[in-house]
Amino acid sequence: MVTLRASALSLLPLLGSVLGYANPKTCTGTCTNSHDPAIIRRSDGTYFRFSTNGKIAIHTAPAITGPWTYKGAALPSGSSINLPGNQDLWAPDVTLVGSTYYLYYSVSEFGSQNSAIGVATSTTLDVGSWTDRGTTGIQSSSAKPYNAIDPNLINVDGTYYLTWGSFWGDIYQAQMKAAPLTLASGVSSYQVAYDPTTTAVEGSYIFKYGSYYYLFYSKGKCCGYDAGLPAAGAEYKILACRSSTATGGYVDKNGVACTQGGGTIVLESHDNIYGPGGQGVYQDPTNGPILYYHYVDKTIGYSDGDKRFGWNTIDFSSGWPVV
Repeated sequence: MVTLRASALSLLPLLGSVLGYANPKTCTGTCTNSHDPAIIRRSDGTYFRFSTNGKIAIHTAPAITGPWTYKGAALPSGSSINLPGNQDLWAPDVTLVGSTYYLYYSVSEFGSQNSAIGVATSTTLDVGSWTDRGTTGIQSSSAKPYNAIDPNLINVDGTYYLTWGSFWGDIYQAQMKAAPLTLASGVSSYQVAYDPTTTAVEGSYIFKYGSYYYLFYSKGKCCGYDAGLPAAGAEYKILACRSSTATGGYVDKNGVACTQGGGTIVLESHDNIYGPGGQGVYQDPTNGPILYYHYVDKTIGYSDGDKRFGWNTIDFSSGWPVV
């Protein structure tokens, strides 16, 4: 049985290419515990993976392929933000700003709009080095048009913008201060993606390649597959729109605005890969731009605890991301 499974898995890259999507590249070590992964590489070559739950679980590896090893929690005491869920932190995003790493995270409870985005800082990325800085000033309730989770920071020529959102009004953005711990003074948030036919849009990540900014996001049902699968095609998938500016005007491959339900599919369920999403993009020094995400392997199980770390190289030669 084990030999058969290994043989079958060795054929997946070929099968995936026939069906139009590449299968995940090699991952060794601890490849589960990877819900909503965030990837960054330290200057010494060590890769760090941050993920939802476990008060932001940290894994490290000598290469993107692994072997990944669990190191501990980024915020073992939870968040100082006084909201339900401050001991169960979600959707990390990590960025190097100058000589300091900024780790953004979400405080919320599943299905609730009572949420906030917090931030922690470190100069090393290591477990035990993170200082919780509390709220960024982005907080939500039923009075707001958005849900304050799934943060992502982008640097645009020295100006920082945070993009966030999940369900409700989908994805929003606002400018941060020069040291991006909190919102810039006097700024307002604005919508950059919205699907009027469904509220299941979340997990934005903006990546610049060439002359375009690409807005990647997840759409569909993310979780609870072991309790019941959604209708075919309604599960998580990864889409993208692009713009010549980071702050808006995103359209899909057909020119449909991302604020009007536009979105070009980048990766969806295929072969044994089910519900890929929670993605980010990283400019890897060896592999070039890579798309990383979580998914469940149908041959192993649909449990949220079985979400696996996947990654693929991205081909932008057509002007659109292809994996």
